[in-house]
Amino acid sequence: MEKNNKEKKEELVSQDKTVTISEAEYLKLKEAAAKAEDHWDRILRMQAEFENTKKRLERDKQEFIKFANERIVMELLNVLDDLERTVELAQSKHQDLSAFLKGVEMILAHLYEMLKEHGVKPIEAKNKKFDPSFHEALMEEQCDDLPEHTIVEELQKGYLLNDRVVRTSKVKVSKKCPQSTDHGSQA
Repeated sequence: MEKNNKEKKEELVSQDKTVTISEAEYLKLKEAAAKAEDHWDRILRMQAEFENTKKRLERDKQEFIKFANERIVMELLNVLDDLERTVELAQSKHQDLSAFLKGVEMILAHLYEMLKEHGVKPIEAKNKKFDPSFHEALMEEQCDDLPEHTIVEELQKGYLLNDRVVRTSKVKVSKKCPQSTDHGSQA
């Protein structure tokens, strides 16, 4: 009961409280309030500008991603044109296999050059030491004339894009014959 009366008194005091200040202080407070309102408006405008810029950058990014491969596609279209011409030539002149082969070789050379220009290069594999960062062993072959884990055959080429592996080489690696590596047990 006493507690409720005390709360009511505090509430009445806070509602009726009047503060008396000089006119200079009043004008200073009024000026500060105007500045605060101006700053608040600036913050709201800056927030809106930030949101608009963020949306515009996201739109630009999506547009860039959408057309980033345009140059490569244009170069691949040239390779496609060459292939179509070669196939048409082979269909019209069935007996000229050497001309067909030469056409395909030219297209391959064009494709290799295009890949090189874009930072793509093959991973060296044949007769190299097996490295799981660049090679994927699919088979093993007993081979006593090569050191163990040497790549005997490349089954599928691997490629690097700007020195980063985009596809590992699929390889066959050498392994020693069990008798040739276990010399200690024969003695």
